[in-house]
Amino acid sequence: MKKVDFNDLILFQNEDYIVINKPPYLSTLDDRHERQNILHLAKSHTPDAQVCHRLDKETSGCLVIAKNPDAYRNIAIQFENRKVEKVYHAVVDGIHEYKDLLVDRNLIATNKGIAKISIKGKPATTHFNTLKTFYAHSLIECKPITGRLHQIRIHLSYLNSPICGDVMYGGKPLYLSDLKRRFNLKKGTEELPIMQRVSLHAYSIAFTGLDGETINITAPYPKDYSVLMKQLEKTS
Repeated sequence: MKKVDFNDLILFQNEDYIVINKPPYLSTLDDRHERQNILHLAKSHTPDAQVCHRLDKETSGCLVIAKNPDAYRNIAIQFENRKVEKVYHAVVDGIHEYKDLLVDRNLIATNKGIAKISIKGKPATTHFNTLKTFYAHSLIECKPITGRLHQIRIHLSYLNSPICGDVMYGGKPLYLSDLKRRFNLKKGTEELPIMQRVSLHAYSIAFTGLDGETINITAPYPKDYSVLMKQLEKTS
């Protein structure tokens, strides 16, 4: 991955917080296999920076960074009390009409970095709404109340609407040939998925700043997600 300029990622900043649009394929915290990660980039911008929550490596979108310990404590309490409002967008297999559908299924994480539904797991709840349906796919708004590992991905899989590209939890890669009837691939070339990752984007986040004001930030889709949306709209 090419070197990232942290300033290019910033959507919002004040004296306490930075909200960035995290690019896909970049880890939030230290990753032995990578030269750069969000925490490292943030600290080179603001030495006391602390990442306030995590996004999966493949997931793009809103990520909050605290510039000082008081700011970190303030949002940590809001996360604990489930006062931070997070909205994700997911492109899923099939046509689904969800209207404020609540999934309440406990999740347990295995030591292999995979999670699954289990009565013995920790409580996990997510609200789902359908934003748009296409020919054979849907754009779903996901509002997690809790913040468990792979929560949205597993809850959507549980609803038989796995996220496109999420092979770990039953999702299939989405190819242009799936959408275009008369799609001809050049001889000798292998077709790649439109989006080569899990089709999940952290669309917005809202929380209260140290001054009591609400901070509500929306992250535009990255290039690969925009391309996917255009193709779905074109062929639906």
